[in-house]
Amino acid sequence: MKNSLRPLSNIQVAPRDYVQAFAKGLEIIRAFDVSHPRMTLTEVAEQTGFTPAATRRFLLTLVSERYAIFDGKYFALAPRTLDLGYAYLSSEGIWAGVEMALKDISHQTGESSSAAVLDHDEVVYVARAAASKIMTVNLRVGSRLPALYTSMGRILLAHLGHRAEAIISQSKLRRFTPRTITDPSAISTILKRARSSGYALVNQELELGLISLAVPLFNRDGEVTAAINISSHVSRCSPDNLVKNVLPVLQRTASSLGFRGPRTSASAE
Repeated sequence: MKNSLRPLSNIQVAPRDYVQAFAKGLEIIRAFDVSHPRMTLTEVAEQTGFTPAATRRFLLTLVSERYAIFDGKYFALAPRTLDLGYAYLSSEGIWAGVEMALKDISHQTGESSSAAVLDHDEVVYVARAAASKIMTVNLRVGSRLPALYTSMGRILLAHLGHRAEAIISQSKLRRFTPRTITDPSAISTILKRARSSGYALVNQELELGLISLAVPLFNRDGEVTAAINISSHVSRCSPDNLVKNVLPVLQRTASSLGFRGPRTSASAE
């Protein structure tokens, strides 16, 4: 019979087995929370009690490994930190509220629904309700897809402003299907249109037959933190149908989750 898992917090670890630098790195990550989502180097040092020099090395290491971001003044955790908790997210349901909302969307529409966050030029799936297998890729929590060719990625990039241009210029523009848009200026125009309309629609650019529509999730400060979408097959749902019938469902869901954002027109582009 297998022993059940138990927390090991009370186990005494021998000094030779304890990696202090690793423990300090984890302490740096834990310093960021709801009350401290963005901090200067000095603030992180004050939170952790580490010297400014040591704090700087830890933070820059996290930035180098893409677990943190830095805008020249403030540090913040990056979506890649979700990788560290992938198993916990999957088993403990941290995103239970979002998962329930996605299941409701799938129930209403009969299509798959997902939620994702942006990690540089990729979207990372944090919740998903699959109605049917519409992609050859098996998507799950923690899966990554190129942001430039997904509806959630585009709506998230659309709200990055000039930073989106840098991501476009640094990304390897790849043609996945004959419909994939790879012209940088065309992609920039699409992102501006998505920001203006409040939604992004991708029609068979990542995979033939796959069509998806996404809306952003705003926090209470008006900042985009994630996105939710609907994925379907063009044989079941046309672009016009998605915008007319599915967009309102996504918008209502975003509102019900407690996020706020601009109301938009549901006219097709």
